Amino acid sequence: MSNSNAVVPNDLSAFWMPFTANRQFKKSPRMFVAAKDMHYTTSDGRQVLDGTAGLWCVNAGHARPKIVEAIASQAAELDYAPAFQMGHPKAFELANRIVDIAPKGLDHVLFTNSGSESVETALKVALAYHRVKGEGSRTRLIGRERAYHGVNFGGISVGGIVTNRKMFGTLLSGVDHMPHTHNLKQNAFSKGLPQHGVDLADELERIVTLHDASTIAAVIVEPVAGSTGVLIPPAGYLQRLRDITKKHGILLIFDEVITGFGRLGTPFGADYFGVTPDIMVTAKGLTNGVIPMGAVLVSAEIHDAFMGGPEHVIEFFHGYTYSGNPIASAAGLATLETYKDEGLLTRGAELAPYFEEALHSLKGLPHVIDIRNIGLVGAIELEPVAGQPAKRAFSAFLKAFESGLLIRTTGDIIALSPPLIVEKTHIDQIVGTLGDILKTLD
Repeated sequence: MSNSNAVVPNDLSAFWMPFTANRQFKKSPRMFVAAKDMHYTTSDGRQVLDGTAGLWCVNAGHARPKIVEAIASQAAELDYAPAFQMGHPKAFELANRIVDIAPKGLDHVLFTNSGSESVETALKVALAYHRVKGEGSRTRLIGRERAYHGVNFGGISVGGIVTNRKMFGTLLSGVDHMPHTHNLKQNAFSKGLPQHGVDLADELERIVTLHDASTIAAVIVEPVAGSTGVLIPPAGYLQRLRDITKKHGILLIFDEVITGFGRLGTPFGADYFGVTPDIMVTAKGLTNGVIPMGAVLVSAEIHDAFMGGPEHVIEFFHGYTYSGNPIASAAGLATLETYKDEGLLTRGAELAPYFEEALHSLKGLPHVIDIRNIGLVGAIELEPVAGQPAKRAFSAFLKAFESGLLIRTTGDIIALSPPLIVEKTHIDQIVGTLGDILKTLD
């Protein structure tokens, strides 16, 4: 490319990059300067196949015309409107469209700017709901080991990834964690839902016994734990959690930042598993990753509990300057329209069997100790280099980039989540490139 955007900046020091080995990156930068459909273009003009939908978010592929046009048009018409005590039509329209495709019973939407903010919002709604219902003793929050719920204090408190927690003090009090569901011994190389581990949901009963249900506000889980390395719930596990929470009057929150908007071949993970939570957390695919935006869906029962008292009084003291931002709302509407036009919320179901067989063809290659998949999400777990955790997978990441493929790694796990417009030829390229790389890893 010849335009000025292709030039790598001559000073990379000012930007402290997120979740990045900054010193390594700045010695050998990996720069994208353009993107279209399934591919990125690098600063040196190479095409890189997007095997991760950006960061689990570009579900409709890159630079989609309806989304680009909607953003430009909205910026020219109404760039910003305050969300406190004022409104603009597109935020209400987008909320309606989200409810239209959401599981039945999730009827109201609060807008945020990210998955992290969506989690914080959901936790606050849960705590406040019990208080307005006269059960203010319900303050305890239950997360899960290895969970990722964003990076704000509530999210890392209920989350369970040690590196995201250990540097930041005591976090929120009154948080407990259920065990994760990853069981290499019994479930390695499962296709779809693992068969062993449904009983792990009963750990919630143990926590209830320890603290009493009257102290517990909510349980939050990812239907599929994505950022920790694609941990897929055992068959029946989420239904068991739903049964236990209902039995004890505890709210169930699904963090669908990754599983939402077609990733599993259904509009939401709740649809895939046939389990409807009380609160659902979304972001990423809501705007195709183009503009930061999240949405928290709540049941009518929760919403209506706040709607008592004098009508001129604010019912819920929470929100953001950019809640329902006009340009983000326009992007969200165009994104949902693109999904609908191209059947992308269910397309993953058609491709999932092909994706599954392709991924599992890597079984038996050096250092591969597990492969797992669901919808258009996959993971290849590698045996760590002794004494150097994460090094082997990071080497695979660097080699993949050099070979024209973007993958995601966490620890020694390679995660894949291609845009939902992916074709079988792209899947072949992803798996073929990875196969060649795995054969070369030390």
